[in-house]
Amino acid sequence: MNQKSNDAKRSARERLQEQRQREESRAKRKRTLIAGVVVVAVLGAGGGIAALVASSGGGKDNKQTSGPLVAPRGAAGKDNLAIPVGNSAAKASLVVYEDFRCPACAQFENGFRDTIHDLEAKGKLKSEYHLVTLIDKNIPGSGSLHAANAAACAQDAGKFTAYHDELYRNQPPETDDAFGKKSRLLELADKVSGLNTPTFRKCVEDGTHNSWVQKSQDTFSTSGLPGTPTVLLNGKSIYGPTTPLTPQKFREMVEAAQKG
Repeated sequence: MNQKSNDAKRSARERLQEQRQREESRAKRKRTLIAGVVVVAVLGAGGGIAALVASSGGGKDNKQTSGPLVAPRGAAGKDNLAIPVGNSAAKASLVVYEDFRCPACAQFENGFRDTIHDLEAKGKLKSEYHLVTLIDKNIPGSGSLHAANAAACAQDAGKFTAYHDELYRNQPPETDDAFGKKSRLLELADKVSGLNTPTFRKCVEDGTHNSWVQKSQDTFSTSGLPGTPTVLLNGKSIYGPTTPLTPQKFREMVEAAQKG
């Protein structure tokens, strides 16, 4: 009788122990499952944040060029990336790639402006301007982009040449991102008769042509051209450190091209 009682008690303890082990196992599996869900949730949130950061890469600059690509009125050439000036029937064709923050570009423009305009006015020269933003990348800022957009807005108003020239006459030092301030660009527009209208101001403030400028820069960066200014006459590079040029020499080259 005592032996049977002891066996029964031992059997009950074993069953109770086995039950506790099963319950502990279930609890452990539950804790593991909960922890896994939490980890997945955290990783998912982290991944979302990482994706947000990646998609914002460059933040301010991307926002400036994230709108639709709107070419200025009258844009020409491949993908409408050139602003044409002068007589389209002229045999001499000048192509200029330039950046409004580029000192060497200002040197070219301020040195050859009168000669170029004279030849254009006489119908002997047609010009194409491609606006790029090299300086914004090399010396961080936004003046190259904003000035190019403003020049494209001036093109919409039929006043590209006059405003283009004012930008180069008033170019700040290369390290001074003054053209990054739209108020300065609007101030310079006052120097061009009839330009600073509500339509022009909205175009400048909204960055209407920013994506077009960025497309021009992207195309230039893969073109193999050396830098700014790049100046081509009938496809031949005519200006640079190894190709000295004077206004008189340029005039003679255009006259020769006109004669075929």
